Amino acid sequence: MKEPFSGRGHKTLRKHASGIFYAGLSAVEPEAAVKRFCRRRKNYLVAGGVRYNLDRFDNVFVIGAGKAGAPMSSAVEDLLGERITEGVVNVKYGHVASLKQVKLVEAGHPVPDENGRAGAEKVLSLAKKAGKDDLVICLVSGGGSALLPFPAPGLSLRDKQDTIKRLISCGATIHEINTIRKHTSFIKGGMLAKAVFPATLITLILSDVVGDDLDVIASGPTVSDSSTYKDCLGIIKKYNLSGKLPGKVVKYLTDGAGGKNPETPKAGDLIFEKTRNHIVGSCIEAIKSAKLKAERLKYNTFVLSSMIEGDTKEAAHFHCAVAKEIAKTGLPVSKPACIISGGETTVNVTGKGLGGRNQEFALAAALEIAGLQNTVVLSGGTDGTDGPTDAAGAFADSGTLERAAAGGMDPLQYLADNDSYNFFKKLGDLFITGPTNTNVMDLRIILVR
Repeated sequence: MKEPFSGRGHKTLRKHASGIFYAGLSAVEPEAAVKRFCRRRKNYLVAGGVRYNLDRFDNVFVIGAGKAGAPMSSAVEDLLGERITEGVVNVKYGHVASLKQVKLVEAGHPVPDENGRAGAEKVLSLAKKAGKDDLVICLVSGGGSALLPFPAPGLSLRDKQDTIKRLISCGATIHEINTIRKHTSFIKGGMLAKAVFPATLITLILSDVVGDDLDVIASGPTVSDSSTYKDCLGIIKKYNLSGKLPGKVVKYLTDGAGGKNPETPKAGDLIFEKTRNHIVGSCIEAIKSAKLKAERLKYNTFVLSSMIEGDTKEAAHFHCAVAKEIAKTGLPVSKPACIISGGETTVNVTGKGLGGRNQEFALAAALEIAGLQNTVVLSGGTDGTDGPTDAAGAFADSGTLERAAAGGMDPLQYLADNDSYNFFKKLGDLFITGPTNTNVMDLRIILVR
């Protein structure tokens, strides 16, 4: 008779899942990603196959925002050294590095704070300082939207904070959240590129959004914006937010839809003539590296998708259905099997607990795989943080519910209260990596052996 699968007693699958996750991270390490994409050839900087003669520029400025801002800045400093005139990049608290030319401003994420606003003002000021004979390198990565808050005229930082909190809790997608961010900002949605013009602008981007949409990553500060004020009003109507968002925000968006506020810059605008936006790393690269690691560990590996979106609990249900199929029929791959996916799901917060989408995914998965022998689920954020917690995500396995019952815990109640963090903390099943200084959405790994 087989012993019940125990997360503590059977460490091999968890060790393998962690190793696969970290292999994915290694492929999107920001400093290495920038250096793979950019090269220094004497007096030339080569980026995306384009050669820039550094001798033709009077100044080189570095600006940007995102969780990966510190290592990306370090890479640019290694490439250009004292050719950098000045730099300022906003990063999340604790996501720092020792730099010489670029100043890092630590700020709040996912809810913007005053440090972020002050840093954004410095970024915008430096952008406006650039002239036609200057080069500006903008570094953008996940978290850039929250880390670069510059409210539109008439709006306060508090208005922005309350709006983002409401959008996050109602289950809006990152595309929808950033559409509203762009239209309530003085710096997003191509407005930073407008400030830089007529200088030459190179934006290096570490993508954290499904599909790598340039105008969505960090709310596209240097990219033409395809969304409109009318789209914002559609989002407000979709989630019934009209009476729940700050009145000033709703009025500003309504006025914009009526032509009273200027739209964000669109494709074809002259300000983008000397602008190039390049993705240097994304989720699919992390998945490819994770897949190679899983195969080295002798798992038959199936990549589900790098673009998983939608409700977290529904996503968990679907992933676990694939795991059950593998266990029963050996399809789409035979055991030992590894399922890998990436993307970013959403949580409709109705409870008062603590957690994030990865921990909620793991808790929902635990309910699905109860009793399925030799199965482990790991869901984690590649940035090392999941929601407002110190965990990147959590582990679930065939015996999670059994151990919870032994501790007098009701997983359904924890799920209803969105309290996945405390559920897994009591079981000792949180996945804690600390800040990774990168961010390419989430990685989910399911092992069936």
